[in-house]
Amino acid sequence: MPRGLFITLEGLDGSGKTTQINQLAAWLRKRGHEVVLTRQPGGTATGDRIRALVLDSRSTGLASLTEMALMFADRAQAIAEIIQPALDQGKIVLCDRFTDSTEAYQGGGRELGSEVVLELHRLLCAGLQPDLTLLLLPSLEASLSRARRRNERVHAQTGQNEGRFEAEQDAFYSRVWQKYREIAAREPARVVLIEGDLSIEQVNEQIVDAVAERLLATARIG
Repeated sequence: MPRGLFITLEGLDGSGKTTQINQLAAWLRKRGHEVVLTRQPGGTATGDRIRALVLDSRSTGLASLTEMALMFADRAQAIAEIIQPALDQGKIVLCDRFTDSTEAYQGGGRELGSEVVLELHRLLCAGLQPDLTLLLLPSLEASLSRARRRNERVHAQTGQNEGRFEAEQDAFYSRVWQKYREIAAREPARVVLIEGDLSIEQVNEQIVDAVAERLLATARIG
């Protein structure tokens, strides 16, 4: 059985990843593909517990290296439990965030640098790389505004507060945004950059075009 296809969506919170990954999953399933949808942090029982810790605004005083280590613990578990088995079964895996997020947020935002992130990825993730990464980069202002409004709404509705990162200063997010652009420039064969304050439909069109091209190249188009 041929290996499945591993596709990740990246971008700041508020960039529209959740909407787009769900639309992409529906588009693929309509064409007969088996799709596994997951996210990081989270997606496994262990990962959900890590997510609750690292995203909760009450998790104060968390050291940057601790935060990065927790992200990789979540990722290693997701690879072992969900991602690699699905790929081995020939399925398409859609993952909301992967190591690019750690490089952008901890490497860039926390100023830990890319080198330590990439080395931990090599050691803990066996160097597993997405076949295609869709990087959504609307303007920094639009992303932050949407993310903060969403967290306020979710907190009011459920009592969950996943706003720990959104509480960071704009300078932090500027470093994250710039690091994402560095990654896209470094790996143009893997990363498709979709930037600007586009409509949901416009972003979806670019995503579908990129995925269809990659599926055609691997003879998986339905």
